[in-house]
Amino acid sequence: MDERFARIRLLILDVDGVLTDGQIFLNHKGEEIKSFSVRDGLGLKMLMAGGVETAIITGRRSSAVAHRGRELGITDVYQGVGNKRDVCRQMLEKRGLVREEVCCIGDDLPDLTMFGEVGLTVAVADAVQEVRERADVITTKKGGQGAVRELCEWILKGQGKWAKNDFTEQIHG
Repeated sequence: MDERFARIRLLILDVDGVLTDGQIFLNHKGEEIKSFSVRDGLGLKMLMAGGVETAIITGRRSSAVAHRGRELGITDVYQGVGNKRDVCRQMLEKRGLVREEVCCIGDDLPDLTMFGEVGLTVAVADAVQEVRERADVITTKKGGQGAVRELCEWILKGQGKWAKNDFTEQIHG
């Protein structure tokens, strides 16, 4: 297991193509409908219960993303972001984190701006070539189909928290 996972205190996520498969469905009112993986959600809840903060930075705006963030307990949800690099920098400064304590997962060109600000970069399996080439690690799962869960497990295992499963009590009760 990559020792860089042991240092992660913050995971930054893109949405479309990472938390979803990248498809956007519009209903007859023009409202977005997105599909999220339940396993990714549980992975994020376990990660947060294990002491790692999570944040969402996305270029689009969607009430579905705001709702999913609330549902998962993610308080830092930044939507409609034109320059992801600036938001990423502000988050590190606000928390007093160094880049080696931050991981970012992405799938497309706008995510590359964040890659330069963090210590561990991850691409989903179906990310565009440029993102895969710049990533430190590539998941075996595609975006919206378990890639985030896979990353959450890597981080928890890297921190020696996976085998203990002590975070599951906090999630299920």
